[in-house]
Amino acid sequence: MPDGTSSTWTSTTATIGFVSSVDDIDARDHRLLMLSVWASVGFAVLSSVWGVLSGSSMIVFDGLYSFVSVGLSLLAVMALRAAGRGPDASYPWGREAWEPLVVVVKALALAALSVYAAIGGVSDLVAGGRDVAAGWALAYGVVSTASGVAVTLVLRRDPGSDLVRAEAAEWLGDTFLSAGVLGGFAVAFGLVATGHAALATYVDPALVVEVSVAFLVVPVRLVIGGMREVLAMAPPAAVRAQLQACVDAVAEQFGMRESFLRASKIGGRVDVEVDFVVGDAMRTVADCDVVRQALHDRLTAVGYGRSVVVAFTADRKWAQ
Repeated sequence: MPDGTSSTWTSTTATIGFVSSVDDIDARDHRLLMLSVWASVGFAVLSSVWGVLSGSSMIVFDGLYSFVSVGLSLLAVMALRAAGRGPDASYPWGREAWEPLVVVVKALALAALSVYAAIGGVSDLVAGGRDVAAGWALAYGVVSTASGVAVTLVLRRDPGSDLVRAEAAEWLGDTFLSAGVLGGFAVAFGLVATGHAALATYVDPALVVEVSVAFLVVPVRLVIGGMREVLAMAPPAAVRAQLQACVDAVAEQFGMRESFLRASKIGGRVDVEVDFVVGDAMRTVADCDVVRQALHDRLTAVGYGRSVVVAFTADRKWAQ
């Protein structure tokens, strides 16, 4: 590139040579999401029946949560399939934005359910509590907690897309909920066994209020993370640091005067734009392509080579 030139040359790198690995990841994510769906179906039926038989609002709430999770998990599967179709005329940058959008919808639905349950629990407390078959409720707490731990471990063992991580976070929250239920019903069982059945009636609605309010932390975090991606904000600090390290290494290797990095994370895609202010050594388009290839190789090595734009200019005002 001749000195004093103010033009900017830009090229976009597409996904090259990684189709099979991406397909494998999508298939794995689909299996994990379907596991979450079927597990939620099982919990929904189990909790609903067990809650009615034991007279526990807490267990019924767990069942409602599982029923909502079924629909939301199916929605997550649809979003994952949509994202896997890749770009086309209607979605030139791909459909990955559906992933954080679904995460936000899931989180808002779970938050609404938690608020509804908390209001119901307060109403029961004001009305004088609720009689519960403490033995049956305690047994449910054991089964629910153990099952929740198992599903959470499977989902967290090898999380792929943000949708799977959201499912894992949802199951982790439900496991904590089940553990709280187990502890509370253990207290209720002890109260009944020691002749304090009147006090035990307040345990179930108190659990509903406590657990539903505590569980709001999970959807709030999911909404914040999902909205950051919907709004195309900067990726997490760790991702940004990896990207910056790649750009700095290439800039030093080819003697660039300056480099500017812009990035955003949307679903499973990280969009990267790099503007280099060139030095005297950069004189031809072929020189620029050598730099592009070097940067692409470094970004691909750390998993971010799918959506990259690289630009060159001799005037930094076009890069800022």
